[in-house]
Amino acid sequence: MEATAQVQSEIDLFGAQLPNVEQIKKLSQLVHSSEANLIAFKEQVEQNMSKTGAKGCLATGIGLYILGNYADAVEKMHKGGDCVEKFVFFAYALRNLGRFDEAVKLLDAAAKHGADSLAVTLDKSAVFRRSGDFESAQKQLSARANFKNVSAEYHYQLGRLQEAQGLYEEAMNNYKAAIELDAHHQEALFALALRCDLSGDEDAAIDYYKAVASASTVYVNALLNLAVIYEDREQFDKASQCVEKVLACHPNHKRAMLFRKDIDSSKTMVYDEETEKKKTRKMQILETPISDFELSVRSRNCLKKMNINTLGDLLRTSEAELLAFKNFGETSLREIKAILNIKGLQIGMGAGGDKPIISLVEPSREDEEVADELLEDDQGLLSKPLADLQWSVRVKNALQKLDINTLGDLTRLTEAELLGCKNFGVTSLNEVKRMLSNLGLSLRTLD
Repeated sequence: MEATAQVQSEIDLFGAQLPNVEQIKKLSQLVHSSEANLIAFKEQVEQNMSKTGAKGCLATGIGLYILGNYADAVEKMHKGGDCVEKFVFFAYALRNLGRFDEAVKLLDAAAKHGADSLAVTLDKSAVFRRSGDFESAQKQLSARANFKNVSAEYHYQLGRLQEAQGLYEEAMNNYKAAIELDAHHQEALFALALRCDLSGDEDAAIDYYKAVASASTVYVNALLNLAVIYEDREQFDKASQCVEKVLACHPNHKRAMLFRKDIDSSKTMVYDEETEKKKTRKMQILETPISDFELSVRSRNCLKKMNINTLGDLLRTSEAELLAFKNFGETSLREIKAILNIKGLQIGMGAGGDKPIISLVEPSREDEEVADELLEDDQGLLSKPLADLQWSVRVKNALQKLDINTLGDLTRLTEAELLGCKNFGVTSLNEVKRMLSNLGLSLRTLD
């Protein structure tokens, strides 16, 4: 609250004179720097909602824009008196609503009312970029090419356009140029940090994220991304410090709270390497769940009713015992034999104590054709590489470390198995579940 009072004394949106564009942008940063500031500012906006005069409507509309209520902001600002501040923030609100043509017209109006011409050009370029009109965005920037090596914001907007076009190296060069001109350009620092993060240059990403996080206002995304890198490097104390800094200002931030749980879990997670080494290959095979195999619903249900839950259970059961069960016929038997033969295994090979579980039996071509026929509907999707999908950096790194390469590999795991892996927490699990759900797939369940 104390910080909010300081902000209001310096930049009073509802005072006698409306702050200028730069002051309002600074106010927005300070409002979003903490949950307390945001709550206090929201209360202030609500107290002024009843004002009907042109000045009151404009100030309230800008306040609603700062709070992210763009539709209400547009309605209020529409009633405000014409001025640079109205046209600029009216345009920003429309841009965020996807009304790009209207936003451009309002920025032109801002220029006619005396707005900084370079700022208007760069804002228009950003609108065109977000609308997907890269050609028009480039034209705006080309018209201001004389600001190369002069304006940090020019290089930042040029970098954003190049990144949207997939020109990542050029974009990074322009972000660096922006930082050279203005070492405190937060947006350029964050964009460069994220670009380094996505390209795998974690050391550089850490340096840039730290530069962003050192600003007076709390840059939440920079701190959380930095926490992810630290956690992946098992530097849990540093990861915790980043998350706690966010929660100190935003105590109810959902992502930060989830990250805190993930980090705490990683700190207490114990991996007994010696115990794992003691597990023989035989036991690992025997413990493989039947649900890992792509069986038909009929075969799967029959095995479940027979209380055959693992590969060991199946290998200890003879063909005669399977065929004696109700509804289990030759088709189901042929399906199971074909799939087992692909893996070099045979039904009943573990029924007697003198037969080895690991067999050197080579699958026949007929068995392979049967298995291919049974699985051809799902095989294409299940064999899809995970690298072809759009994962967050955190999940992508975790799956690579776990040697999970295809959708088939992923769907054979349960939630518990994923959460039991080092550095794989609830946040990552939720992302994986959403991705699989979108593809009509899911993680394996034990029921």
